Amino acid sequence: MPRPALTRIIEPVQVSPSQLDKRLGSGPLAPIYLVAGNEDLIRIEAADAIRAAALRQGHERTVFDVASGFDWQGFSAETAALSLFSSRRLLEVRLPTGKPGAAGAAAIEAFCATVPPDFCVLIVAGEWSKQHDAAWSRTVEQTGVVVWATPLRSGELPHWMHARLQAAGVEVEREALAMLVERVEGNLLAAAQEIDKLAMLAAGKKLGWDQIEAWVADSARFSVFGMTEAAMAGDAARALRIVRGLRAEGEAVVPVMNWLAGQVQLLGQVSDALAAGQQADRAMQEAGIWSSRQGQFRQAMKRLGPKGCQRVRAACARLDLTSKGRGTEDPWILIERILLALAERRGIELLIAA
Repeated sequence: MPRPALTRIIEPVQVSPSQLDKRLGSGPLAPIYLVAGNEDLIRIEAADAIRAAALRQGHERTVFDVASGFDWQGFSAETAALSLFSSRRLLEVRLPTGKPGAAGAAAIEAFCATVPPDFCVLIVAGEWSKQHDAAWSRTVEQTGVVVWATPLRSGELPHWMHARLQAAGVEVEREALAMLVERVEGNLLAAAQEIDKLAMLAAGKKLGWDQIEAWVADSARFSVFGMTEAAMAGDAARALRIVRGLRAEGEAVVPVMNWLAGQVQLLGQVSDALAAGQQADRAMQEAGIWSSRQGQFRQAMKRLGPKGCQRVRAACARLDLTSKGRGTEDPWILIERILLALAERRGIELLIAA
């Protein structure tokens, strides 16, 4: 006899990792969870929390590793079958690319349409961006809970570190916290490991600069995304530190140049649209700039003005020629000058003088 479908009126639910913990501790599991994003620690810990809650509630777990050629009929069969040993099931779908394909999308939507009693599906996706937005993921959001495992923005890391240190029972001085943030920047897995180590070493003492310097490795993972994010936000020192870190790590200049030039092109596109009388919100939406980044672009355009945007674009054209050996400038130095121009008004003068 087929199981009856559950009738539910459910609003879309997107939660932060901290909100997820509260939801899991206050009631039954949602019928389906999507944990998606490329921030490894947040994704791992959110999925672990859901698994632990399912185990506490007596769910029997089955794992599906989705790779090329995966047969989704097995997943659909599981959602329709009774377990011989347990009436409660957790079906975990590991979806590294974040794209289930047509068959997978249909299987997931079919589950959401019927929601068998005592079943919970956990979808873990390692890659996620606006390009992954699709009917199946919107259906999951309408039926269950979505957790975005996205990298922290530059201003969020100190608060995250402080909260995690407190949870681990570690107290640090303000300057020591600043050093700790700098040394693990962009690498939350390393940050978590260092905090666990400090919890063992601190022994109830408040940690200062000297202890952090001695005990914490410099494990910052520099990224081109963070480089331009810092420059657009006006943080010249951080932008320069990241680009110099990239160079020291042996990063090739071309990928760095391409990313920077692409961001400058977007900036110029929006600047041109504003000059033509278009509203800023509409111009940035048409340029595909995420809402979370629009504030940074506004700041950069305000500092640069239309002429400044033109000069930065011209500098990127010079950078392209230089990287191909058709100029005498050091491409890394020119990248630094472009970042300074994005971050500070005086940077435009340095760019012109170069």
